Amino acid sequence: MQLDSLVRRCRFPDSDGPLALGVSGGVDSTAMAMLAVEAGRPVVLWHVDHGLRPQASAYVEAVTNLAERLGASLEVRCVEIAEGADLEARARRARYSVLPDDVCVAHTADDRAETILFNLFRGGGLAGVAAPFDRVHRPLIELRRSETIQVCNHFGVAVTSDPMNDDEAFTRVALRRRLMPLAAEIFGRDPVPLLNRHADTVADALTVIRSSAAMIDPTDAVALCEAPVALASEALRRWIRDETGSDCSVDLASIRRVMAVARGEAVAAEVVGGRRVARTAGRLRVEPPEAVAIDPAMVEE
Repeated sequence: MQLDSLVRRCRFPDSDGPLALGVSGGVDSTAMAMLAVEAGRPVVLWHVDHGLRPQASAYVEAVTNLAERLGASLEVRCVEIAEGADLEARARRARYSVLPDDVCVAHTADDRAETILFNLFRGGGLAGVAAPFDRVHRPLIELRRSETIQVCNHFGVAVTSDPMNDDEAFTRVALRRRLMPLAAEIFGRDPVPLLNRHADTVADALTVIRSSAAMIDPTDAVALCEAPVALASEALRRWIRDETGSDCSVDLASIRRVMAVARGEAVAAEVVGGRRVARTAGRLRVEPPEAVAIDPAMVEE
């Protein structure tokens, strides 16, 4: 393993102070911490206990030992998440709510490839397929999961294994354990580099589209209807995401429902988090979940 080469491929942000690293105790985040220190960067480790794992104390112990080994400060935060639907998404939102805005998380090229497929099959549009991962710092995005394992083995550092990462009831786990190996078998090549290159190409095109979409007022129904579909869709996607605070790409089905509202074909359309988009006097607005529900099939007179 060429450790210097791995360090050079990391995208640690420029900062005068210590890097805030989100560390779970797993292999990827542990490797991120080791590589940051190897790069000569001071770090603060941030660990979030979601209250979902009975062995949570083992994770805290692993991260505490890592912080001591690195001579780093450690911040531990606890959040409560109820069992139920959308567990992954709710856990992610809760996690980021207690982490610093400039936190570094240990997503790898493999994680990005899985996200690309996840967003593709849920109709995430160009933004979902691009999977830009642009809300927080992801310094390991050019590294492979196999390389983070090598880093941990090289330093002889103990890591924890989350049983949830083996539970195929979670869509991402099923993608990782079943779909990705099947794609590799069918095409006879590793799909991860291919998916990442495709995402980069889509991201380049999306930059141009976003520049033009920024000129459209997403609350102006007439402007949306007159704009090319790609531009109107991107203007709506960014607006809905900003208005709802969602950390997920807005799916194509939601965009189509909102466009029906813009055209006056429907009174309101449900989007993320139980919110809905309604129209009054040619202007669109996002209404909170507690707003009185209206049948989406109702047609505006």
